[in-house]
Amino acid sequence: MKAIIIDDELLARGIVREYLQQYPDIEIVQECGDGFEGLKAIQQHRPDLVFLDIQMPKITGFEMLELVEQPPAVIFTTAFEEYAIKAFEAHAIDYLLKPFSKDRFDKAIQKWKQQNPDERKTETDKLLQSADLQPSRNRIVLKDNGKIKIIPAATIQYLEAADDYVKIHTAEGVFLKNRTMSFFEQNLDTQNFIRIHRSYLINIQLITRIEPYEKETQLAVLSIGVKLPVSKAGYTRLKTILGI
Repeated sequence: MKAIIIDDELLARGIVREYLQQYPDIEIVQECGDGFEGLKAIQQHRPDLVFLDIQMPKITGFEMLELVEQPPAVIFTTAFEEYAIKAFEAHAIDYLLKPFSKDRFDKAIQKWKQQNPDERKTETDKLLQSADLQPSRNRIVLKDNGKIKIIPAATIQYLEAADDYVKIHTAEGVFLKNRTMSFFEQNLDTQNFIRIHRSYLINIQLITRIEPYEKETQLAVLSIGVKLPVSKAGYTRLKTILGI
């Protein structure tokens, strides 16, 4: 079975490598120091198991996993208990809280081996759909034409629902992310972004005026010249946050 270690700490990778020595049936095919390198390694090797750190430079472990079309089984290694306790205990996915012992490592391996491949994939997918796993409110990471794209939240003009995707409108162009509007509503900074309609989430800084539209609805006019519908509930939210 093939394994990849993704962690920006050399010492942490060394500990996992050392603990794996007693498992001759698991081959380490690559070690990676960041999420970009990790994504390429997963695409190249299609591993059975990934040991993945969460907080890393460039992109986090969660952001990297979202970019993998078929996420492998994952054992997370993290120094941040705030993620581990809340997220992983809700799913059949294990985590190792740094610093971890050989005994704790062995238990994680046994738990992984006892799961069938379908269970592993299902639980990884469920974990990624958990709305409380987005560590950063300041950016969105996605894949655009095969390349990783990092969009700072401040550059987002508005988000638009599009079936199973969300369109992210920026001055640079429109990008797609396989997420729900509810996910972004919960994870973007509520001081800067507001849900004005079931299909629209807008950057508050771009609002120039609100115009009457049809019965019990309004139009939000943005400084970029776009007019977006505001539902009754959305108008209530707008009035609250704008103090009108």
